Amino acid sequence: MKRILITLFSITTLVGAAVAQPRFTSNTEMHSFGQIEWKHPVTAQYTITNTGDQPLVLTEVEPDCACTIAQWTKTPIAPGAKGTVNVTFDAEALGHFQKSVAIYTNAQPHLVYLKFNGEVVQEIKDFTKTHPYLIGQIRIDKNSLDFPDIHYGERPVIHIGVVNLSDRPYEPVLMHLPPYLEMEVKPDVLQKGEKGIITLTLNSEKLTDLGLTQASVYLARFAGDKVGEENEIPVSAILLPDFSGMTVSEKANAPAVSLSAKDIDMSAVLTKKSKARQDITVTNTGRSPLQISKLQVFHPAVGVSLKKSVLQPGESTRLRVTVEKKNIGKKRRHLRFLMITNDPMQPKVEINIKAKQ
Repeated sequence: MKRILITLFSITTLVGAAVAQPRFTSNTEMHSFGQIEWKHPVTAQYTITNTGDQPLVLTEVEPDCACTIAQWTKTPIAPGAKGTVNVTFDAEALGHFQKSVAIYTNAQPHLVYLKFNGEVVQEIKDFTKTHPYLIGQIRIDKNSLDFPDIHYGERPVIHIGVVNLSDRPYEPVLMHLPPYLEMEVKPDVLQKGEKGIITLTLNSEKLTDLGLTQASVYLARFAGDKVGEENEIPVSAILLPDFSGMTVSEKANAPAVSLSAKDIDMSAVLTKKSKARQDITVTNTGRSPLQISKLQVFHPAVGVSLKKSVLQPGESTRLRVTVEKKNIGKKRRHLRFLMITNDPMQPKVEINIKAKQ
């Protein structure tokens, strides 16, 4: 009988180990730069999501040549959370290229490859791929500015590529800049067909609250331009709580947030009704009280309500999500919302909503 119990325990342990594991998922396997200018380095950003149920660790990232430098998220990525792999290519050699980067992780398989390609040219003549967004007669390479997962004291940077397609000199300017953003433009004036860079630095010490901060800046198309939806560029920044001072014992006894769903699809309901609603169960699977300090939405069409904001270990509550069909098209913002908690492994939980009409 004892031998049977030991065998059953061993089988249960093996099954549990097989089920509970991290999983590596990238937003893309291949990044295409199109044409890039000789000796002007470019960066591909891959968003990595842990779609498993154990923390994912990117142990090493190895480019296949010295022409590439990689930076990546070195802290464990909690289940459902995201990390990044940034790969910068030096563009020192003219011609077509295809490169790969080896990603070593604690998931199965342990090794995966991400790739990127493009063409290095002396002069770019087709800007539709490199700067796909047209505002008046100005092309830019980004139509939204996201500063994810910032900690107090950090100063992350975003570069916006700008091309002047007009017949007169152009001075790139972002209007209505919030106080936490600092702008630098090089060169100050762009002649016809000339490219420039707007560099935005976020001063996290000027963010007033944890979680999501949203604003809009507006690209001036010409001197004296006005602000409007046509030249609006949404800005978002997410300031996370700092758990660096926690001891090993405190982390072992910390709260742990678990959701019944992190991706919800309301498309079917919204084809028939003007409003859709779905409930998500939030559970504290940790060892101390879970505090849900904030629920923040990115889009005016989304509404959220929480029945209870403090959960004891093992306790659950209802999170209700609603989407108003008439408001979906009003803003160029993602249909998603954030939950900020005191779970050191998941201080930020992002819930994505699909709502095709």
